[in-house]
Amino acid sequence: MVDVRRVKLPGVGVLHTFYTSDGGKVGVIAHRSGHSDLITFADDGEGPDVTKVSLRLSEDEAHTLAELLGGTQITESLTALDQIPGLSIDWFTVDYEDHIAGQPLGSPAERGIAGLTVVAVVRGDSTNPAPAPDFKVFPGDTLVVAGSPEKVAKAFNFFRTGAAKAKVAVDGPPGN
Repeated sequence: MVDVRRVKLPGVGVLHTFYTSDGGKVGVIAHRSGHSDLITFADDGEGPDVTKVSLRLSEDEAHTLAELLGGTQITESLTALDQIPGLSIDWFTVDYEDHIAGQPLGSPAERGIAGLTVVAVVRGDSTNPAPAPDFKVFPGDTLVVAGSPEKVAKAFNFFRTGAAKAKVAVDGPPGN
């Protein structure tokens, strides 16, 4: 399974990146406006010898490229859901030092995070949808969660530190 890094770009959209088996780096910036930027880096470095290519794709072109590369309707559905005001769908990849590593998932509500749902846990090439509270989480697992941006931030803090209460800054609605 390819390790995809997902970074929210406030006011812009979301950046997804991964490394290819031959050492290249691929990135996609999915802009809130609907268009996407496909970025490739020929080398693993940051120096002057790095070859970079960037293509701006319309929403239709991005969908076409995804279909040509084997994209699924699931990705499109999740992207559409992520545009619902007040709903955030995000991925948390568990590292060895994270509090949740080696622990049962538990119930978000019992951990003080009512209103958050763990939609699935991805482990290797398999997906465990709607995992039970006794589902044990291991390093390398990716937790797919849905809830308000504040609840997602609170859950991520808990997954990392074990602290149920956190003061986490979350981008507000446009204009704030």
